Amino acid sequence: MKKKKESMKKNSIIPFLYGLVFIAIYIYLRYTAVTDGVLIAFLLVGLISLAIITYNQLRTNEMAHRNEILTNEAVQLTQTAMHSHPSNRNASMKSDTENSTPTLFKVYSPDNMKTRMSDVAGCSEVKEDLMEVIDFLKNPQKYNEMGAHIPHGILFMGPPGTGKTMLARAVAGEANVKYIYCSGSEFVEKFSGVGAARVRELFEEAKKAQGPCIIFIDEIDAIGGARNLSGNDAEKDKTLNQLLVEMDGFEKSNDIIVIAATNRKDMLDEALLRPGRFDRQILVGLPTKEERLEILKVHSKNKKVSLDLDLESISRKTPGFSGAQLAAVLNESALFAVRENKPFITNDFVDEAIDRVLMGPSKKNRKYIDIERNIVAYHEAGHAVVGLTLENAMQVEKITIIPRGDAGGYNLFSEKEERFLNTKNSILAEITGLLAGRAAEDLMFNDITNGATSDLKQATNLARRYICQYGMSQLGLVQMDDVRNLSPRTSEKVDIEIKSILDECYLKSKDLLTMHKNLLDAIALELLDKETIDSTQIQKLACQYC
Repeated sequence: MKKKKESMKKNSIIPFLYGLVFIAIYIYLRYTAVTDGVLIAFLLVGLISLAIITYNQLRTNEMAHRNEILTNEAVQLTQTAMHSHPSNRNASMKSDTENSTPTLFKVYSPDNMKTRMSDVAGCSEVKEDLMEVIDFLKNPQKYNEMGAHIPHGILFMGPPGTGKTMLARAVAGEANVKYIYCSGSEFVEKFSGVGAARVRELFEEAKKAQGPCIIFIDEIDAIGGARNLSGNDAEKDKTLNQLLVEMDGFEKSNDIIVIAATNRKDMLDEALLRPGRFDRQILVGLPTKEERLEILKVHSKNKKVSLDLDLESISRKTPGFSGAQLAAVLNESALFAVRENKPFITNDFVDEAIDRVLMGPSKKNRKYIDIERNIVAYHEAGHAVVGLTLENAMQVEKITIIPRGDAGGYNLFSEKEERFLNTKNSILAEITGLLAGRAAEDLMFNDITNGATSDLKQATNLARRYICQYGMSQLGLVQMDDVRNLSPRTSEKVDIEIKSILDECYLKSKDLLTMHKNLLDAIALELLDKETIDSTQIQKLACQYC
């Protein structure tokens, strides 16, 4: 910039010097034997030349000034873009734990890790497995003397909302070590080499801890997906290769433990799952009935609940719920209580919250015409009757004909006893129960509606798994999980067998409804009167008419 200003000063002197030389020559010619015509011509030429030189110099200075302004604006835009990039934005923001760090990940010091294993409800077996890792981080010498080494990598697998992230935080909190959090998607970039550089940066940050450290990579399937030979995703493969090298390189560190979480283990590359990288793979599954009760107790601690709130009943009504869904149920219950200006959360609010989490908000403004209301009532009553009368069917907890989401009503079922395995008879009973709504419509109105669309879809998928995955049908023990690779003849046989199973279960449900028509009428009339009935009312009707 300084050189530019000096150059502009020098250029501005040129017209001045030219003017001095021109005046000197004019004076010389004026006092010599030169005619007036020559002097006038010289004067005109000189003035015109001086004007041209001055104009060109002004244009040069103006363009130089404009280029300087444009250069300054470009520098400012570049700096703004750099600060707006996620990595630099994180660099400009001070970490909530330690000094600011120019990375995409969050770094937590031991003092800021407040989560403990006692804060994690359920997952008892998983917590027992992790206590060994915590003990190693606290007392590494004990394991080193024995020649044992702790797993360098731990992979949490399981459905969403089961507490995988919270478990990783609890391990760091219990062990009182540095904790680095990042998401797999933060490594994905379209620019070559950026993802690999971020992986190196992540592990360099972990090495700065000068002691035990936990790296947690959430949704690792974003960068750990299986590599292919086509080379269509070369940047992603480079990122994965760098991660493999960092996890199993020449400079192994027992002080750094990598914990990752995924909902899609089937997508991960085999090299990532081998011992030496993720040595320990832990399934964090959906909670059992007892674990759901523990989770409900934890999430109800900071809420005002009525003394008669039956958490055990709630845990029984929520099979298949994750910890996150159970937390959402109690939060929705609290919102209902506030909306109704009630001082406590009651069982009614919780029941409504379960429906809302499962099916969405109720559509009370959506009105049925009388015939539709009757059909919906008998449809839902049909599901309930089969559930009450079929030996291997699930237990009916609640029936409603209030529309929610795309459903005109629904039955809430729970298992009589939570089982790990499904038997052939229990699967057929579930298909029979799913088809009972359509059977009730056909039986009572001699007509059918599109209200069984979801039931038919679930029943067909279950029948396909019954044949192709479980090997329980007449086609035998052949495993045909990937139906796309089936021959046309085999595919035709599968379709015929699916139809046979559905037809058989449909006829069975229709026979049960015909046999227990009094119970079907009683439940339908109760629904038409009250719209929603619970397990107590259902059992009372069942005892009366069965």
